[in-house]
Formats: sequence, structure tokens, C-alpha cells
Amino acid sequence: MAQPGFWDDQDRARATIDEANRLKAWIEPFTALDEDVAELEAMVELLEDEEDPELEAEFARGLDAQERAYEALELRTMLQGEDDHRSAIVTIHPGAGGLESQDWAEMLMRMYTRWAERKGYEVKVLDLQPAEEAGIKSATLEINGESAYGFLKAEAGVHRLVRISPFDAQSRRHTSFASVFVYPQVEDDIEIEIDENDLRIDTYRASGAGGQHVNKTDSAVRITHIPTGIVVACQQERSQHKNRATAMKMLRAALYQHALMEREKEKEALEAQKTAIDFGSQIRSYVFQPYTMVNDHRTEVKVTDVHAVMDGELDPFIEAYLKKAAAAAHN
Repeated sequence: MAQPGFWDDQDRARATIDEANRLKAWIEPFTALDEDVAELEAMVELLEDEEDPELEAEFARGLDAQERAYEALELRTMLQGEDDHRSAIVTIHPGAGGLESQDWAEMLMRMYTRWAERKGYEVKVLDLQPAEEAGIKSATLEINGESAYGFLKAEAGVHRLVRISPFDAQSRRHTSFASVFVYPQVEDDIEIEIDENDLRIDTYRASGAGGQHVNKTDSAVRITHIPTGIVVACQQERSQHKNRATAMKMLRAALYQHALMEREKEKEALEAQKTAIDFGSQIRSYVFQPYTMVNDHRTEVKVTDVHAVMDGELDPFIEAYLKKAAAAAHN
């Protein structure tokens, strides 16, 4: 980077810096952990010579911190996929069940937003289609941060809710479904060919917040990729031009993920292996009544504090999924 002419090609220079930062983000935690372990070893030598309650307490705290740091690094080593380091685009759609499923989809949107905030990730609502009475018809979130896709790919699939419906006057128990799709956010340096003739572009009035402008201008953009049937929409900006640009970025990500899935299907047909993840399968159940339990059907991880999970505490499920996928890859 210090060589003359490095900034002559600014796009290439930025890509090089991004790669260097990614490598640095891997190396620095390992270096810090190695230094801390050496410090703990020195404490052990001192404690062997004489008893020191304060030093023992400091050693215990340090050991606990190092165990957590080691577990975090171990988890990161499982993010070895080609796109695991990327940011993520998450889309949520209610399933059959009308109002109840639409409310469930909105609950999931909040859950992922809270999870991302806990991780320090940036969340942007790219598209939101509110339902008439309650809940949402669809939502698309952009979650920006290192390895957001690597973690959130564990969430792709059908999510099942069991609860006493707040919309049922007879307080009956209802079962609802919502689907979650997760795409890696595609960078401009990845080649995704899009033929303009394959696109149908519609404009419409945005819904939700936005003041009087929302009701007067067809600024929202919906793009349909005819060959694949993929539909993306954006109403984040007041400018139709900006919404179209963002929608095209969303389409590129969706087409990239579609290509990966098609490639994986071909591989499965040849190797006759089961998929690690299937967008059409029920991956997790969230039960509010008659007991409280969140059960991940792929890993058998169960958490009884369903409210904590809905507030974004998803790490036990994500970690178990990544560990199982890593174990399967080594078998």
C-alpha cells in the first residue's frame, strides 16, 4: 500500500485495504489471546511460590475472559465459506395464516434487528410492506457488519410460532409460519450479469412513514427478474432513482444466492447428499403456550426463555448450527 501508484486505481486500492483489514481482524485477536495466555502462565508461576488471594481472584477472572475469547475465535474459524465475511440481506415473508402470520413476520423482523444491534451491526430497512390490520406483508433488511452473512445464514428457512392469538376473541391457540431468506451482500467486484430485457420494473407509492411525500410520489421501486421469478422492492429513499439503485443491488445479491443454490443442487444430485439448509423446511419452533420453548429442529438446541430469544438472543442456535455444519464438513 505504500508503493507509488497504489491509489491510481482507487477501486482496486479500496479492495486491497478491505482485504488487509479483514486479515488484520483475524490476526489481532489471536495475537492478543497469545499474550494474555502468557500473562496467565506468569500468574500461575507466582501462585506456585506463595498464596495471594487477590492474585488468585485476578487469575480466575482472566481465565474466564480467555475461555470466552477462545470460544469466540473458535466460532469465527467456522466461517470459512466464500461469502461468510460479507454483510447480509434478510427478507421475511408471512406464510399461511393471514393476520396471525403477518404479526409473526413482524416479530421476526424485530428479533433480527435486536440481534444485529447486540452485535454492533448497522441495520437498514430497505423495504417494508405493512399489513392492513397488523404485522407486515414483507420486509427486507440490510445488516452491515463483518461476517453478518456467515452468522445469519443459519436463520434461513421456515420459522413456526405456537401461541394464544391476541387477535382471537376466544383465546384459542394458533400455529403460524413465516419464511426467512438470507443473501450475502454482493460487492461491485463480483460479476453478476443482468439483462435489462429480463427485468420488469414497476413504481408505486411508498407505504409507512414518510409524510405527505409518500402519498404524492411513486418513488418506491419493484423489480421482477422474469427468468427466475425473483422480486425485490425498495422504498427507503424519497428518490425513485436511489430506490432503483438499491433495488438493483438487492437483485444482484438475490441472483448471486440463486446461482449458489443452483450450484449446490447440482452438487447434491451428483453426491446424493442432504442439504445443510433448505429454505423450504421448518427449522425452528417458537412455543409460547402451553409452555415456553424455542426448539431448533436441526441441532436440537432448546431454550426455555422464549422472550429472550425474541429480544435477539440467537447465538446459541447460530453457534450450534455452525458447529454442526463444521463437523459435517470434516466427516
